[in-house]
Amino acid sequence: MKSFCIKTNNKEILDYLLNRIEEIDFENIIYTSKQFKIYKNVIIHYIGKQLEEFNEFLSELIEEVIIQFYEEKIMQQLINYNYFYFDNYEKNKILENCCALVDTEEYINEVEENVIQNEIIKYIEQNHSMILDGFVTFRLKKYISCLDNLVDHGVNQFIIEKEYTEFISLLHIYVENKEPEYSLLHLIYINGESIILDEDKNIVSVSDNIYHAKYLSDISFSSNDFALNTLLTLLPKKIEIHLIGEEDEFIQTLKLIFEQRISICRECNICKTYRLLNSAKINH
Repeated sequence: MKSFCIKTNNKEILDYLLNRIEEIDFENIIYTSKQFKIYKNVIIHYIGKQLEEFNEFLSELIEEVIIQFYEEKIMQQLINYNYFYFDNYEKNKILENCCALVDTEEYINEVEENVIQNEIIKYIEQNHSMILDGFVTFRLKKYISCLDNLVDHGVNQFIIEKEYTEFISLLHIYVENKEPEYSLLHLIYINGESIILDEDKNIVSVSDNIYHAKYLSDISFSSNDFALNTLLTLLPKKIEIHLIGEEDEFIQTLKLIFEQRISICRECNICKTYRLLNSAKINH
């Protein structure tokens, strides 16, 4: 028989442990909850012979608790300590980025399986009890280091997003404070590329306008930089986007900059013509 005791004074964690043990229904275990001295304890007795499977059951259970109850708090502490100069709103946005990053497959494979589980299994094979707070603080240094790196990525992402937002805001202010020079331009968006037509359906050369570029920034929209600059240079009163495919980041950016000037079209004659041309090109 093997017994293992998990110690915590957090009622939410205690309830979570008891509920999960009941749900998992691992064979040949008896469990109880008691308080000894300063800690409340979940004590699990295993009367079977498959110790390796029992240790795996325990490690997965403890890993669940760490991710559920400690991970976000650790990231918040790291943000507060390393990036104290951000205000509360900015810190919350960074934390949101970090929470999104921990759900990525790359992070799960690298950190949770290789760092957390290995440390837990090593510990429960050599010990009969675990103080959760102490284990996370003192035995999961590599895990906390991985979260520290992840927080750095979350901060970099926030800074890029902030620069992007400021850039879009500046362009929007420029557009709103300039008189339109064209009443209408058509933008055909197909396979991630832009074609601009004037009111008479003649192609507008983006290369001609790039020599007067004043608005391109370090934030790149790939080949659509030129199309964006052309729209900002010619400054139409209305932009009709003929969308041949799905809306992506570039189209969303245009909508943020030009707002009410933008209209989306999918089924007019221009759309149908370019859709047919694209199909013919693909089939050829």
